Amino acid sequence: MTALPKKKTGGLAGIVAGQTAISSAGGAHELRYRGYSIYDLAEHCTFEEVAYLVIYGKLPDKIDLTAFNERLHNERDIPDSLKEVLERIPATAHPMDVLRTGVSFLGNIEPETTTHDQFAITERLLACLPSMMLYWWHYTQKGEKIECISEADGIAEHFLTLLHGKYPSELHKKMMNISLTLYAEHEFNASTFTGRIITSTLSDFYSATVGAIGALRGPLHGGANEAAMELIASYQTPDEASKGVLDKLAKKELIMGFGHRVYTEADPRNRVIKECSRKLAADHGDMTLFDISAAIEKVLWDEKHMFPNLDFYSASTYNLMGIPTPLFTPIFVMSRISGWAAHFIEQRANNKLIRPGADYIGPSELPFVALEKR
Repeated sequence: MTALPKKKTGGLAGIVAGQTAISSAGGAHELRYRGYSIYDLAEHCTFEEVAYLVIYGKLPDKIDLTAFNERLHNERDIPDSLKEVLERIPATAHPMDVLRTGVSFLGNIEPETTTHDQFAITERLLACLPSMMLYWWHYTQKGEKIECISEADGIAEHFLTLLHGKYPSELHKKMMNISLTLYAEHEFNASTFTGRIITSTLSDFYSATVGAIGALRGPLHGGANEAAMELIASYQTPDEASKGVLDKLAKKELIMGFGHRVYTEADPRNRVIKECSRKLAADHGDMTLFDISAAIEKVLWDEKHMFPNLDFYSASTYNLMGIPTPLFTPIFVMSRISGWAAHFIEQRANNKLIRPGADYIGPSELPFVALEKR
């Protein structure tokens, strides 16, 4: 990692904190994974192809992809001891806290060793995170102990199959693959950078993942998609949404799912996920949710020149596939584990402890006063 330059700015905005070969973001329509356009990947690839690219640095050929899919399929189930831990987590817990606990416990029973290396752990987490999440969900919501394996093709179909108890439609499968692709990687975002900092201390792979989950949990990062759904669901019509958002802006309330620290005019992922939302609404036979979202988007652009980021239309996309709102951010984890892992591996390959400096702004040279005289 390169040293942080001396620059006074809030939240490290504008500061280059290191180098990466994994993804590049910039401009209104530019996001690439390992040099490939997000638009090409979203249109033509399954999520497994994209995950392989992000983790291993190249697009897989048919032999690579078949072997990768087989390994992931074989790693879907979770140990009984982990199921017992998940059963003890209350239904009131946030699902992100469930994943944080589940990954931490898995690190105890399947620790990182020379025989269980970082690539094996990456594939294990990629395969079993949907199972982990949905085992707890069904147990706490319905009292059911579900089977964590399925014959579904790929992670997108596996997740939707476990969630709904049946195979998804081809449209839902395609839309979920696109969503996972869009969330897979995004340079030095807050959760990725958190994980790289932990990795730089020579900590283990699971610790870095748990730290990244903690950072993603916040509403200013991954949790924005849940907040966006709450906003969208609070209106019955597009006109009501327009008036309601105008009122919120007048009160200077924060509208989640808009703006981005990297982009200034548009999030390149938005046009893809917005089209997913539109297609799903049309397939559902009811455009209301999409139209409300579009009305909110128009108000934010007209009034504040603010654009929706990936999280905003992801909310309606997930809702239209019957996914409960509390599971929105965990889906982010299911995808971003590929990007996180790639960054942890990259950090280890050329490691230097990440320890930026700070400008001290507190008092200086205070005289010491003994306890009895205070």
